[in-house]
Amino acid sequence: MIDHKEFQKKFGICYRSQIMKEMVEVVHQVAPTDITVLIYGESGVGKELVARAIHGLSPRANKKMLSVNCGAIPEGLIESELFGHQRGAFTGAVESRKGYFELADGGTLFLDEIGELPLSLQVKFLRVLETKEILRLGAETVIKVDVRFITATNKDLAVEVAKKRFREDLYYRLRTVTIEIPPLRKRKEDIPILVDKFLEDFCERNKIPKLEVAQETYDYLMEYSWPGNVRELKNAVESAAALNKTGILKIEDFEKYLKPITLDNKERNLPIFLNKPADVADREFIYRALFEIKKDLMDIKEALLNRHHKVEEIIPETENLAIVSVRDQEKEAIKNALIQANFDKKKAAEILGISLRTLYRKLKEFQMG
Repeated sequence: MIDHKEFQKKFGICYRSQIMKEMVEVVHQVAPTDITVLIYGESGVGKELVARAIHGLSPRANKKMLSVNCGAIPEGLIESELFGHQRGAFTGAVESRKGYFELADGGTLFLDEIGELPLSLQVKFLRVLETKEILRLGAETVIKVDVRFITATNKDLAVEVAKKRFREDLYYRLRTVTIEIPPLRKRKEDIPILVDKFLEDFCERNKIPKLEVAQETYDYLMEYSWPGNVRELKNAVESAAALNKTGILKIEDFEKYLKPITLDNKERNLPIFLNKPADVADREFIYRALFEIKKDLMDIKEALLNRHHKVEEIIPETENLAIVSVRDQEKEAIKNALIQANFDKKKAAEILGISLRTLYRKLKEFQMG
């Protein structure tokens, strides 16, 4: 039985979602072995944290774990960085130097962004995986290394193979065990616990009084799609906390740090951030609603005509209709939506077809609490 609270405390991976619990179970299964693991996830999901958890739960936990970002090393230097070199192997090699494969001997080597590894090195890396032997640049004899490899990527390596940018044999060797870290938008129930963790760490690190988070702020943050994932959330929390003056983090403390979102049909539940003033967006919403009402009335009229009823007996002349202001109609629509949603503001916003942020602003405008 996995103690998830202890796991979170030890490795700093915060979650309460079922999808993350299942991922952690896989981590516990593969950690005791020496099998190569491929971690897949979008940028900012915490791939290195998961790699450190695998290392920390393994028999190599008391040895070192080295992390290398394959995409951050220039192509002309990466072979020397990984394999090391002998003195005089190339211009500037004034002394022999160990590479990361040797430096990680006995421990774990985490190769992030493995999809960026040049094709010329992929075949050499495959040989290291198979034989656990390396050959320094300029050397004549091989060196045995005892290293557990964990790799990670945010690319679809199957696509890279199809495009001839990644070796098929290396791909199949790496994918023996794959751990996929879900993006933050697919585990939104984890956002409040992450916010609290980041806020607590920030206050403790900067020796400032503990800050609170308004409930509507949690709701607002859970509606955002977080394209930058956990890293973006952490940066947003720290930025909002650094400039907060009230001791309570509110929606307005975060608005300027969140990127505008372009929605597709798969993300219809996300807040809409338009490049238009809020009042313009609201007017367009009201116009659309009135248009739909007019359309419904026309449909009713047509249906009645088809049944040979006198429309004027059922639908009063327009000059006798009571005039209700758009503001009152909007207020009434919000009230009805709240009642229908049992006063769940998130559901009410969905019923109205507006963002949660707009709903909160309208409630404040109409003094509806």
